[in-house]
Amino acid sequence: MRGPHNIWRLVRTGATFERTGAMRDVLDAMDAPRPLRLAARLLGWPFKWLGYKGDEAMPPITRALSALGPAYIKFGQILSTRPDVVGADMALQLRVLQDKLPPFSVAAAKEAVQVELGESADSIFTSFSEPVAAASIAQVHRAELAETGEVVAVKVLRPGIERAFQKDIDAFYLAARMIELLSPSSRRLRPMDVIKHFEGVVQGELDLRLEAASASEFAANTEKDEGFQLPAVKWKFSGRRVMTQSWAEGVPLGDNAALDAAGHDRVVLGHRVLQLFLSHALRDGFFHADMHQGNLKVAANGDIIALDFGIMGHIDEYTRRVYAEILFGFIRRDYKRVAQVHFEAGYVPADRDVDEFARALRAVGEPIFGMDATRISMGRLLNYLFEVTERFGMQTRTELILLQRTMVVVEGVARSLDPHINIWDVARPIVEDYIKTSIGPRAVMQDLMKTAIVLGRFGPRLPDMVEAALMRQTTDAEKETPSKSGRWLFFGAGLTLGAGIALITLF
Repeated sequence: MRGPHNIWRLVRTGATFERTGAMRDVLDAMDAPRPLRLAARLLGWPFKWLGYKGDEAMPPITRALSALGPAYIKFGQILSTRPDVVGADMALQLRVLQDKLPPFSVAAAKEAVQVELGESADSIFTSFSEPVAAASIAQVHRAELAETGEVVAVKVLRPGIERAFQKDIDAFYLAARMIELLSPSSRRLRPMDVIKHFEGVVQGELDLRLEAASASEFAANTEKDEGFQLPAVKWKFSGRRVMTQSWAEGVPLGDNAALDAAGHDRVVLGHRVLQLFLSHALRDGFFHADMHQGNLKVAANGDIIALDFGIMGHIDEYTRRVYAEILFGFIRRDYKRVAQVHFEAGYVPADRDVDEFARALRAVGEPIFGMDATRISMGRLLNYLFEVTERFGMQTRTELILLQRTMVVVEGVARSLDPHINIWDVARPIVEDYIKTSIGPRAVMQDLMKTAIVLGRFGPRLPDMVEAALMRQTTDAEKETPSKSGRWLFFGAGLTLGAGIALITLF
């Protein structure tokens, strides 16, 4: 779909940013060099009259993105998770970007149900309401299943949304190439990777089977978590463009007056939402990455209910251990250990000075710990930490940026419930429990067991691997040109065999 429409879309984008006054804000946030500023003005200023006017009551950047449509709104929301790209101030502005759009008709939603599920909506549901929520990608209807009478939520993609998004994503790729060409310094931020990340998030949201799978995996991970609920996926009534879940009844977590009227303890809820997030991120490595008040409810029994699983975060086990050690080091104010963890993980180049890095980390941590306990912010700490690591040559790590952004959002939710919450006191037991189970003798034994399982799976191939390595080494010796790869293969096969024997003896 790459073609002339990309140029036209960028011209329309530039014109809209000029007309709404957002162009200067965006260029300043990116610290754009002169060639990029000139190109942006050429794409915008002469065609300003072609730009969308937008809602004048909104700030310039949110006004421009809202006027340009669903893909731009969603892109703005994704960029709010990347303060490393757009700066902290711009990320804060984008965080409040809303994707509430006019709903499409009930008739169109029922038609999508019939096409996707192969049955008419009227035969599947005894009732099917007007939209109860309409966003940039999909809208939700309350319905009742004919076969069981259960009340459910039916999420339906907007008609034609896939093609509309793909056209805009193509234009975003063109813009990223232009930015890299005109601003070589921007390559450190990897604009093409930012668009690729955005495309991956959107493609996941445009296939509701993937969201259903995320909801199902999240439910399996958290089924034993006290005080936490997830709506069940109705796989029989779900597909690529339609997803059906049990209806979640509860008080919106952002409505403090309603929470108080229902008799819920907001201090307990504030502690719970923060600890649940940390448990999911550290224990499971799979967390809800959009945990704002609009996606959280409180059930009558006080359980927190999470909704909307289109954006989920994933962290591998090694990164979780690194993250936990960094947090724990800051909690203990052991800056030398925090610095060492960064070097051990390869986050900071080995040629940098670890003591100098530790002093820079102390400059980050001490002012925060000097604050009143109720003002200490883990999200702010991580934000400052990324600024320091950037100065020491640390490469951008998207999964940690997403974690940091979600941490900031969750902190905001917790503080809205309990303004006096002490973030460190609430977080400490979760981090300490993870440290005990994942970094220590028990963790070593678990890692050895996993290694033994892998070796057991490859056991039948070990003799052939060793024989092949020996033959390669013999051939190279005859040619009197020892092969470096052959030596490493021989060494690796011997090491693997030795490890296998040792583990078999151990277990």
